Amino acid sequence: MVNDNTETDGGTATVSESGQSVEYLEKEINLFKPATPFMRDNLKMIFGLFAVWLVVVFGPAVASYFATDFMFETRVLDGYPLSFFLTAIVAPAGALVLSAVYAWYRDRLDEKYGITHETEDESGTGTQAATDGGER
Repeated sequence: MVNDNTETDGGTATVSESGQSVEYLEKEINLFKPATPFMRDNLKMIFGLFAVWLVVVFGPAVASYFATDFMFETRVLDGYPLSFFLTAIVAPAGALVLSAVYAWYRDRLDEKYGITHETEDESGTGTQAATDGGER
């Protein structure tokens, strides 16, 4: 059990900003009031990337509705309409880029909070480690 106000989430308990111990592996997850700094940082990135994803994926369709002439008369890559190019090429590529950005950010976040993805606990007790670094 952690007794100081550290930001590590590598175990089963942590101390929140209010100084209360949080057994976060056994707590219900609230997306709008995360219990640990790790969850707060992770959710900030998830919500931010979700907003970008909405624009990347649905932006071309909305733009085609409001600027029909521009989206269908503008030609790119040997005569394809801009709306087709954005929907068929940019939207899927954007989703892949966002996935890569999230993976990169999550790796940095795991390093910041000391979370490893080992299947065995490093203490040598033989206990199986949880996927977030805590013990089961």
